[in-house]
Amino acid sequence: MGEVTITRHGQANSGAKSELEYDKLSELGHVQARWLGEYLQDAQPYTHIISGSLRRQRETAEGILAGLGGPAIPHTTDARLNELDYFALSDSLTDMHGVPFPDSAETFAAHVPQILSHWAAEETPPHVESYAGFRTRIFDAVRDASLIEGRVLLVSSTGVIASLTALALGLETTQKAKMFLNVAHTSLHGFDYRTMNGASDLHLTMYGSTPHLDRADRTDKKTMV
Repeated sequence: MGEVTITRHGQANSGAKSELEYDKLSELGHVQARWLGEYLQDAQPYTHIISGSLRRQRETAEGILAGLGGPAIPHTTDARLNELDYFALSDSLTDMHGVPFPDSAETFAAHVPQILSHWAAEETPPHVESYAGFRTRIFDAVRDASLIEGRVLLVSSTGVIASLTALALGLETTQKAKMFLNVAHTSLHGFDYRTMNGASDLHLTMYGSTPHLDRADRTDKKTMV
């Protein structure tokens, strides 16, 4: 098993009230993806790009490829990298506890830990993916990607990245919520599978790197929402 790099999609349609409204890159999101690809031109080359099947994830992968230029890199999709269904979880939280959907950055920051605690407590209805099921599918997706020969870049979302980080570091829900709120669009994260005594374990090797945005003329282009 080996190391994989995972990036969050570019900025999407913030302020949306449904998954359908949210699931597309903003103009800035497209630019962020292309800038990441341009930066990666000078890095050790990736041999595979695997994105989730959500539109914002696929558009980000396409933007990275456009920025890379040069020979085409295979791009495939894996739905196991898809984001948690935040809107369905929010509906469940509203129905059960009367908590309204957030309407500002401040209320969203307070909403995230409530969502994660509600989900981890298995209070959600049967049609909503379980917390355990989500953790299993994203763990398996990264494990399988680590088995691919070559260097693999995954394109996913903040909930996936925060959850993998929490798994690697043994974080509880409160700390995981803090990670969830601090994953920049098109930031880079590294995970490594290591086998010891016959058991495989996930290790965090890089978190939140944004070299393509850490320039004086791009400081206002680094976004979380």
